[in-house]
Amino acid sequence: MLNVTRSADLWQRATSVLAGGVDSPVRAGKPVGGPIMVREASGAYVVDADGRRLLDYLMAYGPLLLGHAHPALTRGLDAVAARGTLHGCTHEGEVWLAERLRGHMPSLERVRFANSGTEAVMSAIRVARGFTGREAVLRFAGNYHGHFDQALLDAGASAGAAGAGPSGIPTGVARDTIVVRYNDLDAVDAVLHLHGKRLAAIVLEPVVANMGLVHPLPGFLAGLRERASRAGALLIFDEVITGLRLGLGGAQGRYGVAPDLTALGKVLGGGYPLAAFGGRAEVMRVLAPEGTVFQGGTLSGNPFCVEMAHRLLDVLEGDAELLPRVRALAERLAQGLRQMLDAFDLRYPVVHDESIVDFMFRAADRPHRDYGEAKQANAAAYAAFYREMLAEGVLLAPSQNEVMFLSAAHAEEDVQLTLRAARLALARMRERGEV
Repeated sequence: MLNVTRSADLWQRATSVLAGGVDSPVRAGKPVGGPIMVREASGAYVVDADGRRLLDYLMAYGPLLLGHAHPALTRGLDAVAARGTLHGCTHEGEVWLAERLRGHMPSLERVRFANSGTEAVMSAIRVARGFTGREAVLRFAGNYHGHFDQALLDAGASAGAAGAGPSGIPTGVARDTIVVRYNDLDAVDAVLHLHGKRLAAIVLEPVVANMGLVHPLPGFLAGLRERASRAGALLIFDEVITGLRLGLGGAQGRYGVAPDLTALGKVLGGGYPLAAFGGRAEVMRVLAPEGTVFQGGTLSGNPFCVEMAHRLLDVLEGDAELLPRVRALAERLAQGLRQMLDAFDLRYPVVHDESIVDFMFRAADRPHRDYGEAKQANAAAYAAFYREMLAEGVLLAPSQNEVMFLSAAHAEEDVQLTLRAARLALARMRERGEV
């Protein structure tokens, strides 16, 4: 009799009822040979449908800065729900949350809550169009801003939508979306020369985590700030990943560059669906009911998810050493990987920032700086590495464009487990001639 695992059976059921078997394409794991079916999760680990316990570096693609099922976010939920999970009216919790966020990111003079990073960035772009009266948007290849039409052209992460037409993106949207190379101010200048008078916004991830981990070159963010102001366009920072994960002030706090609009998500909800966008008061004033730009949502700012965000901020504000502890742990992982790759004579630069670690199977003397360089990485080698790490009990992202996220739940022994697994994985790959 054929032995069918619980995971295989569940995947077969999923493909018969869910479109593609998933609710987000990356979960299908096509580049690495298939999906992971999860039964439960706690701390830094997930348990798959067959009972395998896996050390998790997905962290739900970034939101779980405290790890899975952190007590601060799971205790007393019945009492929270008993006060009502959805009011359809403004409540004190969302007012207070906006005040707390503005305290950490002063550029958020006015805030509006949404349910996902996609909604937040999409809404920020609409606000920019309404404020400027212009339609064109400048984006950067390899940046991922969600799944709305304008965000998917030459996007990073697992999107892969290269153009209009078959991908369902109207040609008109493509005409108003200008995509250039990240870290390239000359390319931005060329666009401004041709399209500056119709440009509503420049939108980007200030630190990119969707084509691997890519830092802005010195002067890049400040250069964009100056150019956007000169062109009469708005500068939008997509801090859906970097917000709170790179510190309570986000990337804008670190680099000292204030955008006109900011989008937040992922970490903000601590694992619950909550996002926000906001910025200069005069810009946000174009939103209805004050202005003519409509944005709304039945579930936006709902009291349950807002309470989770307050709990998350309570933990981060109450423990000044939490983020430094996670940063130090991630640095030890990054350094261990560097030493290991050197031992195998592999020139794959390892990049680290706060709780994020990344390396690509791309031989170079420096980390990649843009999407073109990211595409030089060996996808087949990463797929083999993913499978070998999984066999050793370590779950990575099923796409080389994604990164490794650590959390407050990860510990020193988890880093050591990861390094042992990576050493075994690379050794087996070397024997097969894959690296």
